[in-house]
Parts: sequence; C-alpha cells; structure tokens
Amino acid sequence: MPSTRTYLVTGAASGIGEATAERLRAEGRTVIGADLAGADICADLATPEGRRELVARARELTGGRLDAVIACAGVAHFDPLTVKVNYFGAVATLEGLRPLLAEGADPRAVVVSSATAIHPHDPAIVDAALAGDESAAATAASAALERGEGHLIYGSSKHAVARWVRRTAATADWAGAGIPLNAVAPALVVTPMTEGVLGDAKTRRLMDAVLPMPLHGHAAAGQIAPLLAFLTSPENTHVTGQIVFADGGTDAVLRGEGAW
Repeated sequence: MPSTRTYLVTGAASGIGEATAERLRAEGRTVIGADLAGADICADLATPEGRRELVARARELTGGRLDAVIACAGVAHFDPLTVKVNYFGAVATLEGLRPLLAEGADPRAVVVSSATAIHPHDPAIVDAALAGDESAAATAASAALERGEGHLIYGSSKHAVARWVRRTAATADWAGAGIPLNAVAPALVVTPMTEGVLGDAKTRRLMDAVLPMPLHGHAAAGQIAPLLAFLTSPENTHVTGQIVFADGGTDAVLRGEGAW
C-alpha cells in the first residue's frame, strides 16, 4: 500500500475521527482533517455553506484527487442540528467528495452511523432526510422535541444514514465506479460527546440497558479506528453497502438471530 495514499476525515479534532486520523498518520498516510476548528479544513457541516467550503478546500488541498473519505463528524443534541450534521452533513460530504474519489487510487468511503440506528425512530425525520428535504427533516425534529421525544432525533439521523448507504452503495456512481461505500455502527464509545452520559451513574445505567455491550463493554475511540481503516484500505475489495456493527454485541442482543 503506497504511503502517499490520501484520506479526508471529518470530525478529526476529537473522538473517533481524531483517533482514526492519528492511526492513519502513524501508518504513513496523508490525512486531511476537517472539523469546526483545529483542523486542516474548518467548516460547519450543519450548513450548506460549510459543506461547500469542505468540498472546495478539499479540492484545493488535494489537487482534485482523494483515495478515501471517512465521515465521522456528528453531534448528539436534542435539536434539529443533529439531523443537519449527522445526516445532511455526512451525505453532502460523501456526495460532494465522490468526484475526487473517482480520481483516486483504490477509492473507498465510510460513514459513522450508530447502534442506535436499530432503536425506534421517527419516520417523519427519516423519510424527510431520505427525500433530501432538510427543512422538513428539521421541522420533524422540532416536532419530536415539542411532544417530548427529542431522544428519537439522534437515532433517527443515524438510521437515515444507514439506509442511505444501503440504497446508494450499489449504484453506478459508487459500486459502478469501483468505490466501496459502507457504514460503521458503534454502540457506546468513550469520547468527549459521551462524557456527560457516561459520567452520571444513573444515565450510564440507562444507556447500558438500551445499548448492552456484553463483549468488553464501552469502546475507546481507538478501538473503532482499525475497522474504519480497513474499510477504506485497498484490501477491502468487496465489502460494500454494509452497516458493520462495532458494538460489543448490542445488535445481537437487541435484534437476535433473526436479523442476520
């Protein structure tokens, strides 16, 4: 594998994105990090302007050629912002950078979904997201908040991302162009985003009940990075359109043997 292989990682300033960027750099890869601040590209993926900035800067920094994209950027707020970043920001990243991947060597792409994607979700949020209607998705998220179901927003955004991968990966633009497209679905990962949840004993017990992880418990961000690195490596020639659960057994516990 050539050391000149170039990756773009969103959410690279913390959590899974940071751990993945560090791993790839340690392996000799060229990594362009993107985040709100503290990265090679500073862009707000909650906004159309930020998404355009990401693509434009990526094109400038790479000369129009990327070998892999890892979309890790995400938030977990009881707010429409979560849908804007987690779904629309992620999809805009992958769609916007696909032409650069098409110019790369052994191009690969992966996005971070979540084990919460298998939890109950809000169909109005998911349907609007998959229809590409950001305004309607934000309105549906606000409606969920108003009726006391703000907890559905995060899982709905990740459910929508997973379904987008499934519907998109086998198309001419991706599989037809030789670009595997996958998602990784972690359960509870110890990151700055989860510090508040895991730091409170009562909330932690609740989260452990809804996201059981019988194999080794909570993951460190660095334990998710190797899977992201493999899925975006030239060695991954045939895995595409998959939601790969890196969840310590959450999916197997919650959905059982019938969901294989």
